[in-house]
Amino acid sequence: MTTLDNPAARAVALTKLYGEGEAAVRALDAVDVDFRRGEFTAIMGPSGSGKSTLMHCLAGLDEASGGRVYLGETDLTGLGDRALTELRRDRIGFVFQAFNLLPVITAEENMLLPMRLAGMRPDPDWMAQVVTRLGLRHRLGHLPHELSGGQQQRVAVARALLPRPDVIFADEPTGNLDSHSGAEVLGLLRASVREVGQTVVMVTHDPVAASYADRVVLLADGHIAGEIDSPTTDSVIETMRELGARTC
Repeated sequence: MTTLDNPAARAVALTKLYGEGEAAVRALDAVDVDFRRGEFTAIMGPSGSGKSTLMHCLAGLDEASGGRVYLGETDLTGLGDRALTELRRDRIGFVFQAFNLLPVITAEENMLLPMRLAGMRPDPDWMAQVVTRLGLRHRLGHLPHELSGGQQQRVAVARALLPRPDVIFADEPTGNLDSHSGAEVLGLLRASVREVGQTVVMVTHDPVAASYADRVVLLADGHIAGEIDSPTTDSVIETMRELGARTC
């Protein structure tokens, strides 16, 4: 169930500059946006629109030049490096285009590694549910090179889900996958939202991937350019075409 008055993450007048002086590039320009709990949101926009920068600032991977970023009620812009590291470890899950698995340890060891480094243990029942839902029960002892691309990304999804984070941020999670494997991963992210109330924020350029979301947030030239509720592949394609025409 989504919660409207207490978003999982939000940006308030978020500004991000790269460089200084006349050469400075304004990647984000006073962006205001909320990401509701228990919802799957896709962020889309033309190349250079600021979508990855927005996600990196929301996840505490990049520092804002101005404005505020909140995870729940926590103001990330007021945190030091150590507190940010702990917040990312304890409250945020990440799924990237690159699977980021260590090649010399098993699938199970990879999915548990961040929690073990933090001195944490997963709930056995929750881990069993995640492993079963992701179809990894018979792959836990395999090394990454013994897994398909889709299976490796499932391990990455499991690694993100196990700590029960406040938000999972996914950056082009199907970019290195074929269409079948990509659909499986997107379906699993969709199921984590519907079945256990996980919050997922995904950057994508793919209208098919965006159609799995509850909502699409559109960016153009560092500004919020609109939203699409209950997106379909066709509605995303049409809106992106219109957005491209407006920004040319």
